[in-house]
Amino acid sequence: MSITILTKDNFESEVKKSQIPVLIDFFASWCGHCKMLAPVIDMIANEVDNVKICKLDIDKESDIAKSFQIDVVPTLVLIKNNKVINSSVGVLKKEKIIDMLKDATASAK
Repeated sequence: MSITILTKDNFESEVKKSQIPVLIDFFASWCGHCKMLAPVIDMIANEVDNVKICKLDIDKESDIAKSFQIDVVPTLVLIKNNKVINSSVGVLKKEKIIDMLKDATASAK
């Protein structure tokens, strides 16, 4: 699955109305840790098909970031049925993110 770039124009259709869990990577272009996490998110997006992987630039979409109370980047937020079910701040190893996604999809079965 490819990565969806979130904006105020597509947020409702891509996240709120999603039929599958959504992982949002809140990032900033100036953030070094975000740049470290980006290839990991790219790998995961190529490996999973039961979770929608999205990125949101907090500088371009600050209103959405504020609605999630994002103060630190990178922050990962996992949403299922339009509810936050998990989140993590900072750089995580790929295995930890995959585990987070497994939890979201396991309860869907």
